[in-house]
Amino acid sequence: MKSTLLSLLPLLMMTCTASAGNTAAQAVNEGGLRIFRAVEKTDANLCLSPYSIQAALAMTYAGARGTTMSQMAAALGFPENPAELADGFEKLDAALSASRERCGKDTSFHIANRLFGASGFSFRPPFLEMLKRQFSAPLEEMDFQGDPARAAGLINQWVEGQTEKRIRNLIPANALDRTTTLVLANALYLKIPWAEEFMAGATKELPFLVCGRDSAAVPTMSRTGSFGYAELPGFQAVGVPFRGGQFQFLILLPDKDGPSALPSAGLLEKCASLPRQEVHLFLPKFRLEPPTLSLADALKSLGVKDAFDIPRGSADFDGMAPRKPDDYLYLSDVFHKTFFALDEKGVEAAAATAVVMMRATSMPVQMEPLEVRVDRPFLFAIQHIPTSACLFLGRITDPR
Repeated sequence: MKSTLLSLLPLLMMTCTASAGNTAAQAVNEGGLRIFRAVEKTDANLCLSPYSIQAALAMTYAGARGTTMSQMAAALGFPENPAELADGFEKLDAALSASRERCGKDTSFHIANRLFGASGFSFRPPFLEMLKRQFSAPLEEMDFQGDPARAAGLINQWVEGQTEKRIRNLIPANALDRTTTLVLANALYLKIPWAEEFMAGATKELPFLVCGRDSAAVPTMSRTGSFGYAELPGFQAVGVPFRGGQFQFLILLPDKDGPSALPSAGLLEKCASLPRQEVHLFLPKFRLEPPTLSLADALKSLGVKDAFDIPRGSADFDGMAPRKPDDYLYLSDVFHKTFFALDEKGVEAAAATAVVMMRATSMPVQMEPLEVRVDRPFLFAIQHIPTSACLFLGRITDPR
């Protein structure tokens, strides 16, 4: 017997000065880096939305109890109190929305949450009230029992609509069945121009060291401007501002002879306030449309075991619905999907995360511009400058 709780999320956010909001921003960066490390492959492009993943799991965390809750907190960088995390995301989302207003009419930015619940199922009212109040996720009843395939299609259509059709088919075929119980959906979409566009005429085919080994010509933009810049342990960091000054495209270019290790959360926080430097930047254009990624194994490797009902009978989401020894909710899988395109005008990005739950029914400034050539594998992020939260985090090994 299966029942499901899905959390689907996609795209970007804006400013947060309250300490609770910073709690959420810290969880986004710390947990996002841990999951990135768990799924990355050295020679492959990768793009995740730490915000999307952590927001979906934060909604799930609101209903966790006991060791299920403590394991999630330890693995994902969450505070011990789910109410504190919910308060943090409420403030972070409000800050992101405020930042969006400062970005101007040319910026398109959406965050949307929705609960799709099985008709007649008894969820705990405090759980529903918290998600409606603090995640803006109202409950909509769905006929999972009568036609689960149609229900999945309707939810996927909702996600497509919220992401300008950039995220399609988030819920895989047969992921829902007649005993699906709940889908928590969040969609994220961002289209934002650079503070100063790159001139299309300056884009040229230049060499890029694909996977750190083989040189190939790729379309590479170039511009001289005032960017955030710092030489950090193992990296050159460049922050390219977007219009409105609330977000930046962060480039972490590993030292030529150094390892391509991920930065720490502390380093990401420092990158939100890079000193300005005149830089002649060479940056390859790229577009990523990876398939849906399962995060279940990555989360299990980080120590999230009870939530997946390992060992059997250990999952405790009593905060969502009353838990009985032979009737309780547990995580089945966590699906994540992104879209990311970067060109001379700016960036368009979207993300979605689905947390699937089933129901067990038996047991300094220089005078001359500094040249930075992004001509080898590099890390990137879209970072909310006021909070340092990374909405997207990725690695490009082959921009072709």
